[in-house]
Amino acid sequence: MPSEPFPDALRNPLLKYFLATRPAFLPVTLFAALVGLASAAYSGIELSLATSVVTVSFALVAHAGINVLNDYYDDLNGSDRNNEDRLFPFTGGSRFIQNGVLTREAMARFGVSLFFAVIAAGLWLAQRSGAGLLAIGAAGLAIGWAYSAPPLKLNGRGIGELCVAAGFALIAVGADYVQRRGFHLLPLAAASCYALLVANILYINQFPDYRADAAAGKRHWVARLGPQRARWGYVAIAALAYVALAAFVAAQVLPTGALSGLAGAPLSAGAALDLARRARRPRELAPAIKMTIAAACVNGLLVSLALFLAPPR
Repeated sequence: MPSEPFPDALRNPLLKYFLATRPAFLPVTLFAALVGLASAAYSGIELSLATSVVTVSFALVAHAGINVLNDYYDDLNGSDRNNEDRLFPFTGGSRFIQNGVLTREAMARFGVSLFFAVIAAGLWLAQRSGAGLLAIGAAGLAIGWAYSAPPLKLNGRGIGELCVAAGFALIAVGADYVQRRGFHLLPLAAASCYALLVANILYINQFPDYRADAAAGKRHWVARLGPQRARWGYVAIAALAYVALAAFVAAQVLPTGALSGLAGAPLSAGAALDLARRARRPRELAPAIKMTIAAACVNGLLVSLALFLAPPR
């Protein structure tokens, strides 16, 4: 496990600000964008390299900004500051504020600057694809902000998983929209399984944090139910994800090859079994968290490849 960040080890400002974005979690945005691009290609649309690169790049910047602002608000409410059960680097935030690498105010300024960069890129893309992209981008940024920021603090109201699933589905919808220049239900179907599996990353990460979160008033489902009962929520989310994928293939919305995305199911099952055994011992959950991240990435990669390789419909 990597050690937590401290000022003496991070004297390079570029490296410091890059690591403040929690880059290890950014690949989940890359795969969401790839699913969206692949759904456009499956519809027979010739992809633009320039707009594809800008779409993926600034989806990553948006996710980075959300991570940074989430760190700011979780220090403000005390959940990260008072978290003694954290499992770094997966839970408890980046630790940049708590360990003195960056001040709370510097994190806030950095997060806002990343959001402004995304807005600028979104305006450029909207000029080339359509005004509907502005609605998609605004919805995504609003969800990312409201997830942890007062007064909404949606994760503390038990709908954090829904926010995460919606946010990652919107990334796929936005990437598809830029190429298609219009709305379509296909990217939603293509991203449904993946978005739920990403939501399960949030869900399992809440087990090490639930005591600190509950003390700070963050009433997500792990804090509400306690670890023993909440562990079944992980199974429910994973099952819904894979059933959705199979259903969309059965309905011929997605190509048969998209069933390759079920390859993530053994990883989800392994994580569920590990969580069932260790729910009350959060410091032992690193293998289950890694399997959960891997399950989502495997699904996103394989569904994207299936859409890219299938004959256009």
